[in-house]
Amino acid sequence: MAAKHNSEYESSELYRIRHSAAHVMAEAVLEKFPEGKVAIGPAIADGFYYDFDLPRALTPEDLSEIEDRMKKIIKGKHPFTKEVLSADEAKKIFADQPFKIELIEGLESGSLDEDGNPTDEKPEISIYRQDKFVDLCRGPHVENTSKINPNAIKLLNVSGAYWRGDEKRPMLQRIYGTAWEKPQDLKDYLWKLEEARKRDHRKLGKELDLYSINEEVGQGLILWHPKGAKVRKLIENFWSDEHEQAGYDFVYTPHIGKAQLWETSGHLGFYNENMYAPIDIEGIKYYIKPMNCPFHVYIYKNSLRSYRELPIRLAEMGTVYRFERSGVLHGLTRVRGFTQDDAHHFCHPKHMPAEIDFVVEFSLKMLRAFGFDNFQAYLSTKPEKSVGDPERWKAAEEALEASLQRHNLPYEIDKGGGAFYGPKIDFKVNDAIGKDWQLSTIQFDFNLPERFDINFIDENGQETRPYMIHRALLGSLERFFGVLIEHYGGAFPAWLAPVQAEIIPIADRHIDYANEIASAMRKDKLRVHVDARSDRMNSKIRDAQREKIPYMLIIGDKEMESGQVSLRKRNGEDLGSMPVAEFVSLAKDEVDKKI
Repeated sequence: MAAKHNSEYESSELYRIRHSAAHVMAEAVLEKFPEGKVAIGPAIADGFYYDFDLPRALTPEDLSEIEDRMKKIIKGKHPFTKEVLSADEAKKIFADQPFKIELIEGLESGSLDEDGNPTDEKPEISIYRQDKFVDLCRGPHVENTSKINPNAIKLLNVSGAYWRGDEKRPMLQRIYGTAWEKPQDLKDYLWKLEEARKRDHRKLGKELDLYSINEEVGQGLILWHPKGAKVRKLIENFWSDEHEQAGYDFVYTPHIGKAQLWETSGHLGFYNENMYAPIDIEGIKYYIKPMNCPFHVYIYKNSLRSYRELPIRLAEMGTVYRFERSGVLHGLTRVRGFTQDDAHHFCHPKHMPAEIDFVVEFSLKMLRAFGFDNFQAYLSTKPEKSVGDPERWKAAEEALEASLQRHNLPYEIDKGGGAFYGPKIDFKVNDAIGKDWQLSTIQFDFNLPERFDINFIDENGQETRPYMIHRALLGSLERFFGVLIEHYGGAFPAWLAPVQAEIIPIADRHIDYANEIASAMRKDKLRVHVDARSDRMNSKIRDAQREKIPYMLIIGDKEMESGQVSLRKRNGEDLGSMPVAEFVSLAKDEVDKKI
């Protein structure tokens, strides 16, 4: 399948609409706050934003007024006109706008583009005008403001943003908005946002008692509660079973390593800002590990390897720690301590295409088992600064791309986006409401085999450098759990549900029978709980539904006398009375098939 590129969106009519809407919003803001200072305002994936330095904090009422002003400007049918200027001419126009002056000076020196991004080229300096507003901009825009549908725009929220992302620079107010071609598109998008709010793993994690983050313990450090830990254990058990069947060997490695290890691997040179300060042990510096790979390399290197042993696949649920600033921490999806489902493949160069196919197929199989079937791949190629033989880079990139094509996966090429030590494939999955999540990574490494001088004895008795492939399928257990919560809205399929069946005795006289069948079901490997509270039956059913338990088994006099249960599902479906054995068979079938 041919590669897709981001430029498709950037050249689309929707991109132009959103970029133009950002300018209209800036004009509306300056109408309300004439003394305001404007920074940058690009179109983004689902809308646009603009950063402002304003005399006071914005309120929801301000956003409503700004949106009304935007609609009046749009109806004026003002054309967007481009002018190319010299730096001096541009500085005169933006004399009272310090952020624009800084951008112009960057353009003048050739170090920045109009959005403030670093560039090696010296771009032209251009402005766009519409109505009373002028902005430093390279475009593109729509022909005139009437091309923006006033019934298909919405200002969403305000957040803080440091100028140029630097916490030492001024804090600005960033207004986010969205714009679409048709009102129905906006309606669909707003539904998606509301659904995403309901599914937010931070909200559901608290409501379902799955995990917590405690300030006394530390930011970005996850406390797994019993129900969340049960789901994690189920994921780990499935992961282990699948890897064992696929021919992986499991390893365990320490949480710390000597400074010399990280010097040899290059992490202290290239990754030091993401590592925590060293620990002194008897005068020797140790670092908490940010990655597992150097340890796996030493396990490989511990023995003299023959080509007959390859490929060697070492897998570990390895917990690592990386320094993340508090401002970017986000629930389960951005943390400081997490467990990677990590693996490293060491293979013969001539077997490399087959090994890539193996990893791609295994990645897709694992993700599909958890309910994901919509994938987008990204192939990142050799950057300007890199290590390793160019021919190996070429062979690795070709093998990665050929595998994507053989598996008929849509993909984009991120030219020059690979790490300095090798090209990679990243898989994004689309969840139940169309939200993208980056999960699996397949990464070549030409750096560590050289740095640690690892080899194998080839068919001719010569020492040969193996290919090394890093691979994480789920990414990290913390982030993957957050993705699962949002994908299922907390309503996990029966095979992953921490409690699969809630047994609800109607009266106290039914509790003994409830405990009896619960004990029998546990022997059949079902996770059940008896709600022995004195609350009314309907209250217990509502609570079980709120907890998103797949099955509710109601027990009254009739069920107790006949040795049955009355089955209700969490979606409200009432399947009536059935023998206990019939329910067990039904539940186990759904669990085994991972329905």
